[in-house]
Amino acid sequence: MFIYLSKKIAIPNNTRLRCVSWNQDQGYIACGGEDGLLKVLKLETTTGKDAKVKGLAAPSNLSMNQTLEGHSGAVQVVTWNQHYQKLTTSDQYGLIIVWMLYKGSWYEEMINNRNKSVVRSMKWNADGQKICIVYEDGAVIVGSVDGNRIWGKELKGLQLAHVEWSPDGKLLLFAMLNGEIQTYDNTGNFVSKLQIYCLTNVTGAAHVAGIEWYNGEYGYVEANCPCLSICYDNGRCQIMRTDLDDNPILIDTGMQVVKIGWNNSGAVLAVAGSQKAASQDKDVNVVQFYTPFGEHLRTLKVPGKQMYSSAWEAGSLRIALAVDSFIYFANIRPDYKWGYCSNTVVYAFTKPDRTENCVVFWDTKNKERYIKYVKNLLSVTACGDFCCLATKADDSSGQFVLVLCNSIGTPLDSKYIEIEPVYITMTKTHIIAASKEAFYTWQFKTVQKLTTMDLAGKRKAGSEKLYHIDDVPSGAGGDVIDFNKAFASTQDPICCICAADRMLIIGRESGTLNRYQMPIVALSNKHILNCRPHQMALNCKSARLAIIDISGVLTFFDVDTRVTDANGQEVLGEHLKFERKDVWDMKWAEDNPELFSMMEKTRMYIFRNLDPEEPILSSGYICRFNDLEIKAVLLDEIMKDPDFPNKENLLELEIKSLRDSRDLLDKVGIEDAQQFIEDNPHPRLWRLLAETALEQLNLQVAEQAFVRCKDYQGIEFVKRLGNLQSETMKQAEVAAYFNRFEEAERMYLEMDRRDLAVNLRKKLGDWFRVVQLLKTGSGGGDDVQLEEAWNAIGDYYADRQKWNQAVTYYVQGRNQERLAECHYMLEDYSGLEKMVQFLPENHKLLPDIAGMFVTVGMCLQAVEAYTKCNRVKQAIDCCVHLNQWNMAIDLAKQHNIKEIDTLLAKYAQHLLEKNKTLNAIELYRKASHYLEAAKLLFKIADDEAKKKSKPLRVKKLYVLAALLIEQYHEHVKTSSKSKSKGKTREATSALAGLLEEDSASISDTKLIDNAWRGAEAYHFYILAQRQLYEGYVDAAMNTTLQLRDYDDIIDPADIYALLALASCANRAFGTCSKAFIKLESLETLPTENREQYEQLALEIFTKHTPKDSKGARNDATNYEALLAEGESKLPTCIVTGRTLVDYQFWMCGTCKHCAYESEIPNKTSCPLCHSTMS
Repeated sequence: MFIYLSKKIAIPNNTRLRCVSWNQDQGYIACGGEDGLLKVLKLETTTGKDAKVKGLAAPSNLSMNQTLEGHSGAVQVVTWNQHYQKLTTSDQYGLIIVWMLYKGSWYEEMINNRNKSVVRSMKWNADGQKICIVYEDGAVIVGSVDGNRIWGKELKGLQLAHVEWSPDGKLLLFAMLNGEIQTYDNTGNFVSKLQIYCLTNVTGAAHVAGIEWYNGEYGYVEANCPCLSICYDNGRCQIMRTDLDDNPILIDTGMQVVKIGWNNSGAVLAVAGSQKAASQDKDVNVVQFYTPFGEHLRTLKVPGKQMYSSAWEAGSLRIALAVDSFIYFANIRPDYKWGYCSNTVVYAFTKPDRTENCVVFWDTKNKERYIKYVKNLLSVTACGDFCCLATKADDSSGQFVLVLCNSIGTPLDSKYIEIEPVYITMTKTHIIAASKEAFYTWQFKTVQKLTTMDLAGKRKAGSEKLYHIDDVPSGAGGDVIDFNKAFASTQDPICCICAADRMLIIGRESGTLNRYQMPIVALSNKHILNCRPHQMALNCKSARLAIIDISGVLTFFDVDTRVTDANGQEVLGEHLKFERKDVWDMKWAEDNPELFSMMEKTRMYIFRNLDPEEPILSSGYICRFNDLEIKAVLLDEIMKDPDFPNKENLLELEIKSLRDSRDLLDKVGIEDAQQFIEDNPHPRLWRLLAETALEQLNLQVAEQAFVRCKDYQGIEFVKRLGNLQSETMKQAEVAAYFNRFEEAERMYLEMDRRDLAVNLRKKLGDWFRVVQLLKTGSGGGDDVQLEEAWNAIGDYYADRQKWNQAVTYYVQGRNQERLAECHYMLEDYSGLEKMVQFLPENHKLLPDIAGMFVTVGMCLQAVEAYTKCNRVKQAIDCCVHLNQWNMAIDLAKQHNIKEIDTLLAKYAQHLLEKNKTLNAIELYRKASHYLEAAKLLFKIADDEAKKKSKPLRVKKLYVLAALLIEQYHEHVKTSSKSKSKGKTREATSALAGLLEEDSASISDTKLIDNAWRGAEAYHFYILAQRQLYEGYVDAAMNTTLQLRDYDDIIDPADIYALLALASCANRAFGTCSKAFIKLESLETLPTENREQYEQLALEIFTKHTPKDSKGARNDATNYEALLAEGESKLPTCIVTGRTLVDYQFWMCGTCKHCAYESEIPNKTSCPLCHSTMS
């Protein structure tokens, strides 16, 4: 930042001031002084002759100068309540007056006087609802904005000096006369005593000069930023993050402090007071400026005997200082985080609701904004087409990041570095970052190189170098980046850097300049200055260096001039005698080494050969200086509403020679102007002459001027004009050349050359106007041109993702490709289906539409589109991709494609290898390979049965496998039917189906014939147990007897154990005995279990004779009798488990199993396969 005194207002009668306060909302300045002096002033900016002059540069006058009568003693405290437009003042006798604004003047609203003590401090809380008043005798009063007393308290034995509210209004800080600070809550209860760290090792009494707690209204510099500043009159200061911070920032200002104050964003702390001058006995009034982290920014010396108070303006661009009987105003030029690259102003600011910095990339050409939020932003630097954002890494590593961005904020590359980038400069190929001790250079890749860059992630040798400032690099080393050496201390730290394509100059605090050759980074020279540089810039030929020192004095240094020094030795480099004071910005011209512009206070000067032109009033920051034009940006104005930058805050200024040439051309004529430009040649002046000559159709002079400014397109344009016969045509072409397109179009239409008007609008891309012109005219080829225009308008809407409007125009333009894209973006798949129907076969668009269907899983529609363009292979691939195997196989069979089965087998094998058996079953089922699916499912069921899983689960698996076999039968029949044709269709198809099934299943006959056997086994096993538990012991025994046929599926031990249990319960001890005999004879039974069975059998049959009781109904005996009579094997009822002996029974249509008709009416589904009954 830079600061300078700008204005001085004298108080009448030389009345000494005691205090000053600046209203942050309405801009009123209240100043109090001796003899009851109280004035309210208002400085308002007036619009001068030039309306473009804004901000600090605009003239300001006192629009209010009102003396308020009411105090008799010296006014010591003034404080504003900007929320309610109230002013509260107090004098040496303790009288408090609240003033209000009424019809443009200030009037007394309330008066209060305790008549006991003097008011030492008054503060309103952040929302302006409460005021806290502290008296010297320890009395505290908290009142509301409407004058009511909320609470009061006497702090016994304490003398108060200052008060401050916390930002949330929950705490009050009271400073005592002895320097102690105590914290109370907002109802007056003591909380704690504040720890003071800055007075360690200080002897003698120290009084609090000020407590200021920034309320965060405009955001913070960074998260958890110090914001509570406490300063003592001896110059010691501490800045805390909270009132409990045990590690505050400590500053020794070395001055007698009278007042402190934060600027509006909490980024700068102003400490006002006096300092002992080194060479004089008297004190000098100074204001020191610090960051919240204790870094010293600037010192402002102020004339006068004694300073009493200071106050910031709302935007922090000015500070008011009360000295003796004067108010001095100082202008502040903040160090904004900003840069300019490729017609884009990049600037950063903070928002109260976000911890990140908001970085705006404002394209000044297209007036478009791109916003990026960046954490821990340190600086913004720009050059050419790129900018560099320096940030602190968002972790505990302590690293820093350099992010290379383009002009819309897209990050292109980044580097992590260990050193803090205190100073950064950029050239078109390098970023140079420096700490106080070391510097780092990064040769970044441009966009063209970035597109082809290798992504290996290795730091390429030569692209980065790191040196300590005391190193003497030769250009050979530096490839190995070792950040450890960068932290070694130095006696002469870095204080600024600047660079050009071939040169890097680093300024040091002693005034030494280290000059390095770029890009090899070799130390070529050291130069000595007689000042400490703060800002430097090299001209376009790197021959002259501009230096702004710490005091704002601009000087120049010729780097290659050889001169003789005081010792008679020849040295390289000469510090020129030229000097300008109060300079805060400068920029060299990009195309002339003698031209530069600089900002001196509120004036912009342009120098040629160190001779100034007339100054221009401005407070803008210079973006660019080339082609005799300066582009500057009024950042102060932009920061008032940073979210919406205004083009009025951009300044484009012409230098004197350009203005003079323009005046000569306007007032005198081309010949004289041409002579003047030849005397003061510059490509921009020749271009101006060429443009003026073109306007006058003086083609000879225009061609000569274009040749002088090397504008090949301009020369070609002049030649083309020379070939035109019509003067009107020439004028129309010139109007188009100067972007006066409406005028050119009107001329074409007046000449009845609508075709030229249409071509002009086509070149401009104004297709809406093309359509208007074509519709109003007539002529051949209009339909073709109209279609082209409709399609271009469709493109216009499509580019902006307005797909609905784009569809309308693509339909008119018959652009099927883009129409399909729009339907897809709108998810209008019915529209795409219609397109497939209407497009002719083998149309080039069909595969693309099919691809669109595939991406959204619409297999049927994709297949239709692929088959319509004879891409069966892709259709099958699409079915496979979407897991529609049945459709894939149908397609393969229809078109005799053999690869599908091998693909299916491969995929199934892949799933099985990954142990995804159920996925493989589903795959086979979808592909109508029911037999393979059934085999896998039977295998799973068998495995589960061996594991003795829950019987119901095993039954379900066997049922599903059997159902797959049924589907296999059905599939064989239907496929045979579809193949056979003619009269004998049914008989032939049935025979073909049987033959196909027979041939396909020679190896799988057992599986196909006994498909339901596993399901039956577990069905009867579960049924028998259910009957037994429900008490139907006779039925349970009979059902278990049926299980004897299934001992290959269910463990025989389980079957005969259940039979023994059921028959024993049924008192059929004969059957029970047979079951025990079978159990004891099982070879698979462990010896221990066999002995247990023998013991149990002994216990049972010693009590009961092994004969079945006459009441026990034994179906097995009856069944054996029937078989002996010659009956074939009889089915079993799946409801009761009994043998079916009736001639009429119910049969399931799915599994073909039977049951007694009497058992069926109360059933809704088949008990075995669970298919719904019809």
